[in-house]
Amino acid sequence: MNSKFQLTRAFIISLFSLLAFGIVAILIRAEMIVDFDHTIIGAVQSLESPLLTTIMKFFTVVGSTQAVIILCLVIIFFLYKVLHHRRELILFIAVVAGSPLLNLLLKEIFQRARPDLHRLIEIGGYSFPSGHAMNAFTVYGILTFLLWRHIFNRSGRTILILFSAFVVFMIGISRIYLGVHYPSDIIGGYFASGFLIAASIWFFQWYVERQPQLASRMLKRS
Repeated sequence: MNSKFQLTRAFIISLFSLLAFGIVAILIRAEMIVDFDHTIIGAVQSLESPLLTTIMKFFTVVGSTQAVIILCLVIIFFLYKVLHHRRELILFIAVVAGSPLLNLLLKEIFQRARPDLHRLIEIGGYSFPSGHAMNAFTVYGILTFLLWRHIFNRSGRTILILFSAFVVFMIGISRIYLGVHYPSDIIGGYFASGFLIAASIWFFQWYVERQPQLASRMLKRS
């Protein structure tokens, strides 16, 4: 796959994610997504049981800031010491550091109150977009991108994608089940992270592609 196609694909995905996030935000501001949110919340919370509550609390902990920090430190060590990919390490750190900052900014802009229906845990702060959803999508999304090129068989890549998608989905659904987020908070968080990841990958690939050209120009000038 040539680099020009990769750059184009990353740009298109970032543009699509930004547009999709904007649509979700508009629907929330216009209160046109209320019925959708309440229908999904009702369906998810109707499954409530002691065992399922324990499972959902586990996944919500997996998506917490503390757990994400620990996971990121392990990944940073792996990228630096095992794979020796320092440029990829910079990309990973930039994306995972940018996600909570973007989430904080967006929450301050929209200031959406959390649902006040049936809460199984208590938490403060604004609701849109979900920080857990953004953290999960960002970490597992960029991790999948970085590991993909080091896995050469189809079964390995399939397992990587399915595992990442499962964890991201479960963390998102756990926030709805526990009553601390609307479904649109989760969807908006996914799209916000999708934009962040795709835009970062686009810049990273553009920078890597430009390096030989910049080096050649420096040699000619010297």
